[in-house]
Amino acid sequence: MKASAIFSRTSILILLLSGLAMAQAPAAPPAQAPPRVLIVVAHPDDESCFAATVYEITHNLGGTVDQMVITNGEGGFHYSLLAESIYGVALTDEAVGRAALPEIRKRELLEAGRILGITNHFFLDELDLRYTQDIDEVLGQHWHKGVVLPEVQRRVATGNYDFVFTLFPSPGTHGGHKAATLTALTAVQQTPGRKPVVMGCQGARVGQEPSWQAFQSAEHPFQVLPEVFTTDRTVKFGYKDSLDYQIIVNWEIAAHKSQGLFQTAMGRGDREEFVVLESGAESEAARAAALFKALAERAAHPRVLAGSSEAVPQPQKH
Repeated sequence: MKASAIFSRTSILILLLSGLAMAQAPAAPPAQAPPRVLIVVAHPDDESCFAATVYEITHNLGGTVDQMVITNGEGGFHYSLLAESIYGVALTDEAVGRAALPEIRKRELLEAGRILGITNHFFLDELDLRYTQDIDEVLGQHWHKGVVLPEVQRRVATGNYDFVFTLFPSPGTHGGHKAATLTALTAVQQTPGRKPVVMGCQGARVGQEPSWQAFQSAEHPFQVLPEVFTTDRTVKFGYKDSLDYQIIVNWEIAAHKSQGLFQTAMGRGDREEFVVLESGAESEAARAAALFKALAERAAHPRVLAGSSEAVPQPQKH
């Protein structure tokens, strides 16, 4: 038998055996798609609660984060004294501040979003009338009835999101925060098909653990899963481990210059903690655990993937 024939038959046999081995070998699990997140909050600057988590999602995991802000932020005029020289406007004069702050705070939010890698901002421009802890006052008197919930529903239904981030509705929090969170939860609950997991956030400091007691209301019932998920802002990385995510959080806070009192939050929070607000989404706890496991695995080895941080995100009004 000629050598060429032996070589040909041997090659065919190797190919057949290789194909058989490949057929019997288990298929590699598909790569997990980068997460898609929608933030739903009442005011510009509320996103600071999850600033490090958002940055890690967009930069370390290559995910997409959009944000919906319900009010125009005009009620922040009380704390705008230091920004008057920056913007050349008497912002602490109530009439002047209420007229000028909606546009100013929108620009500040876009800058904060650029730092965090947020892709799209959706502004509903509802009024930010005054501080209250009463959710029903906000829903019934401050915001236009029949407007906010349908807009959030439309965004949730079309955005193909895996998660919705909100502020945890504790008893003592702003009524606008409660209203935004419960509106987002209701929107997800009423969304057909695959639902995103709704997560409520609180900041935490060493020695000051947040309470997960939710406010109680017969008109706005909801349930909270017991597990707490954490993003550690103090994780070290970079040259000689000299960097951490608190730097990013401070940059994001600094973008909101019209909110002087808000600036005192720099360096104060060590962690961002989340719980799942039950919405009927499939495998809520497991999906949340998978996200925060991936975040923890990448936290000390950031890859800085987000290309969206190089371009100024554009606002979109509904």
